[in-house]
Amino acid sequence: MARKLGFLVVMVVVVVVAAFEGARGLSMCNMSEDGLNACKPSVTKPSPVDPSKECCQALSRADLKCLCSYRNSLFLPSLGIDPGLALALPAKCNLTPPATC
Repeated sequence: MARKLGFLVVMVVVVVVAAFEGARGLSMCNMSEDGLNACKPSVTKPSPVDPSKECCQALSRADLKCLCSYRNSLFLPSLGIDPGLALALPAKCNLTPPATC
């Protein structure tokens, strides 16, 4: 369960991108705006795609502990982000979140 919550953090990052899509220089938990945008298609229904190489690279450089601090966000579904897809994203990129997440 804790691992699933950790993955939800990635979705929060995507939410920030959706909210500030026009902003330049956006960075969150060591993920650039480009990295956040690269992951968005993988967590959005109705037709999510497998994470791109760019998304996985961005996630691998991200501070996952920082991202975990956003795991209890209530905004994901309201922004079209599917929490289930978000939880699966790090595993699809062969990443392991921090044990405390």
